[in-house]
Amino acid sequence: MAVFGAAIGAGLAAIGAGLGIGKIGGSAVEGIARQPEAAGAIQTAMLIIAALIEAVALFAAVICLLISFKL
Repeated sequence: MAVFGAAIGAGLAAIGAGLGIGKIGGSAVEGIARQPEAAGAIQTAMLIIAALIEAVALFAAVICLLISFKL
């Protein structure tokens, strides 16, 4: 049962990261379309936030894998 829960947790982490990065990308494109002169700052902030989201998703996936292999 714990392995099943770990698999669901890893899947939810991947889905959450995908949705979060997609929302950031869409918002960044919208912001650049509204203010093209701020494209560099928006793009830099977008990349930093996307990296942080990806790190959290990777951490969640590793924790789920550790739970599944512990049993």
